[in-house]
Amino acid sequence: MNGKMKAIVKDRPGPGARLEEVDIPSIKENEVLIKVEATSICGTDVHIYAWDAWAESRVHPPYVFGHEFAGTVVEVGSQVQHVKVGDQVSAETHIVCGTCPQCRTGKAHICQQTKIIGVDTTGCFAEYVALPAANVWKNDPALPFHIASIQEPLGNAVQTVLSGPVAGKTVAVVGCGPIGLMAVAVAKACGAAQVYALDVNDYRLQIAEKAGASALINSVKEDPVQKIMELTDHAGVDVVLEMSGHPVAIKQGFRMVTNGGRVSMLGLPTRNVELDITNDIVFKGIQVHGITGRLMYETWYQTAGLLQSGRVNVEEIITHRFPLDQFEQGFELMMNGKCGKVVLIPA
Repeated sequence: MNGKMKAIVKDRPGPGARLEEVDIPSIKENEVLIKVEATSICGTDVHIYAWDAWAESRVHPPYVFGHEFAGTVVEVGSQVQHVKVGDQVSAETHIVCGTCPQCRTGKAHICQQTKIIGVDTTGCFAEYVALPAANVWKNDPALPFHIASIQEPLGNAVQTVLSGPVAGKTVAVVGCGPIGLMAVAVAKACGAAQVYALDVNDYRLQIAEKAGASALINSVKEDPVQKIMELTDHAGVDVVLEMSGHPVAIKQGFRMVTNGGRVSMLGLPTRNVELDITNDIVFKGIQVHGITGRLMYETWYQTAGLLQSGRVNVEEIITHRFPLDQFEQGFELMMNGKCGKVVLIPA
């Protein structure tokens, strides 16, 4: 397909981005071209938009960014067999090598050569995106595009929650950004006895309550460790899902987990964090899990199944939708914490 399309371009080093007309991408023999019907803003996109130290060290403008989307296949390469024109799709955003020890032993999500769509390659904040067919996930046609577009981050939440048992257990979700809010909904859907939502943003805590949180804890207004101990008869929670990446919150998470419990960590601190390993990890006998991406493709099946079951309702978490050309409003809301998930709709 030839022609031009609208796209959000990280046009230069520094804060901001621009809406530009760029060429519709051409595809290789093993790729598909997808018309983007909905695309959502991730925390990673905010890092790139704001141009923090991580973005400065990782990405190379100018390029189209964005990696969460849902769309319709409009063209397929000559070698593509399992995807056809008209399929409604999303995509696993980790492009992996397939030959490293991790890829060959069922751990492709931590491939040594991972490239991330919209970070290391051209992304989906555009009317069209070209992707390897191997990364395409076919959606249920009944799934609305705006919901289908957030399956990638929802998968992050699913992997974090299900990295150990949660049924019948007490769970603390530390950090209620969009993925933390999804983790609240997933933990509740998967049978957690109680789900405690912790954040410093009352707006997002109210969304957490709608997502199924049993109790809301504003960590500025009260001591979160003390409050968790009160709620658990001073035993501590069975599971801590650390979604904030804030050094203080991380320390508090390790203090509030019960002996023999689990801490699963998705949040990314921007500096080193000092922990009391002796007392809060070793003597407690806890498990600590580092979480990245989604298990390829086990998590995608779990995520699709949870959505299809109706047990996970993400409509309350998607708080704003904008046309693609109003992307600046969406980023502003994300940076100010005045939203849940923000979805952009190409014209």
